[in-house]
Amino acid sequence: MEMIESISIDEIRAAQERIAGLAIRSPLIRLNHDAGSAEIYLKLENLQPIGSFKLRGAGNAMGMASASDLADGVYTASAGNMAQGVAWVAKELGLACSVVVPDHAPANKLAAIERLGGRSIKVPWDEWWKVIEEHRYAGLDGYFIHPVCNRAVVAGNGTIGLEILEDLPDVDAIIAPYGGGGLSSGIASAMAALKPEVKVHAAELELAAPLRASLAAGEPIEVPFERSFIDGISAKAVLREIWPLVHRLIASSIVVSVEQICAAIRMLAERNRVIAEGAGAASVAAALTGAAEGGKIVCIVSGGNLDLEKLQIILGGGIPT
Repeated sequence: MEMIESISIDEIRAAQERIAGLAIRSPLIRLNHDAGSAEIYLKLENLQPIGSFKLRGAGNAMGMASASDLADGVYTASAGNMAQGVAWVAKELGLACSVVVPDHAPANKLAAIERLGGRSIKVPWDEWWKVIEEHRYAGLDGYFIHPVCNRAVVAGNGTIGLEILEDLPDVDAIIAPYGGGGLSSGIASAMAALKPEVKVHAAELELAAPLRASLAAGEPIEVPFERSFIDGISAKAVLREIWPLVHRLIASSIVVSVEQICAAIRMLAERNRVIAEGAGAASVAAALTGAAEGGKIVCIVSGGNLDLEKLQIILGGGIPT
């Protein structure tokens, strides 16, 4: 399995051309807040056709694959959003699509996979994580698209960085939710090439914060973690293939609580009329802590695929179980 040491700006620019017309150029808007002096902006990837940034990486990876690669269809391992990205592109290309999902995957995301023509294979969480680590699932044919550790996926995610610099050239910091590292490292790769003084921070959930522990240890390590409704950034370890990239490019991990994320979801809905899922609001929760310091901060609202019942609970001041 290839260790991803770097992603070039040429790869990211080629990805931008490849996914033009597939993924939208998401808007960048100002967060209406009164917490501190920082200017906080929202990069609204929740407005992508699948409600998540994952369409960028999936589209680039499948766009680079050969006809022989895709002859038997495609599959991925995902809790929901990458699954939708791969299924969306597969449907556009007329390909069969299967997704290995953990047994706690949200019902709304499973329904979306089915709506897009994908087939879900539900397995216990540990078995699902094994697919992530081994890049394969015994018994499934087709072209495997890793949700994180795939150069084309990371380059596709990096196109977000190009758009941020076009819309806000004097950005000081960017915060991206951290699940596997493909989003933050893709954006950081673009910044490293074009504006290296911009700090890219990761937002992690305190119930599952392997990057913070790994950065402190100087190597990728496993940590205890607890499950929550915030499924998009729940992992027990930093993947070894992506470690060289995140270790070199990510400035810090800003760890936030479930309560802080719920408060950010409420703020986004009330102040900007933006619907974000837990992972999508994590970057905003992190910005509101002040840990990224002042200046102009862009928060990646990575997705908006939040179950409406959970949203109702959060808007009422509660925390979904």
